[in-house]
Amino acid sequence: MYELVGEPQLAVDIKKSRFIATCVPVNTPEAAMDAIRRLNCPDATHNCWAYRIGDTYRFNDDGEPGGSAGRPILAAIDGQEFDNVLAHVVRYFGGIKLGVGGLVRAYGNTVAECLRTAEKITRVPQISLAFSVDFSDTYAVYGIITQKKLVKEAETYTPDGVDFRISFQADLENEIRARLTDATRARIRWADSQT
Repeated sequence: MYELVGEPQLAVDIKKSRFIATCVPVNTPEAAMDAIRRLNCPDATHNCWAYRIGDTYRFNDDGEPGGSAGRPILAAIDGQEFDNVLAHVVRYFGGIKLGVGGLVRAYGNTVAECLRTAEKITRVPQISLAFSVDFSDTYAVYGIITQKKLVKEAETYTPDGVDFRISFQADLENEIRARLTDATRARIRWADSQT
């Protein structure tokens, strides 16, 4: 999966109609709706859009025949393997009707090309681990957090020791668990009960 860097834009003329695609990184549906309001052009014939944020998605045809704009935009987002992105396409009608198939291709291909050429970063799946250690093992945990460049999400002192929550790349889970277990001489207490 990829995430977008910046707000790429692409304009394409198809049979005298102008399609202008703008893609925006978004993290919440509210942020997507704010971007839609900002990008809508009142003088355009249509303002069509779709967004994908994890398992959440929405799309809108804005007066185009049902399924000819929003759904192909969403399919382009998914086809280019993007997440956390809104794709907005403004259409200025040029007088020649494209038909449903032509509209599907116009909207889908414009967004696909905009995303294909956009600057992007590879999204690396992250996980969180929660665990507790005795006070005597705290510095060993600090050392691993620093050495492996882990993100410390929480650190809470309790009468029995310290509770930690850390996050890191999911593919490192077995290594991180093994290192923490070794560093604490197996005294670590995993919140998920895995030993």
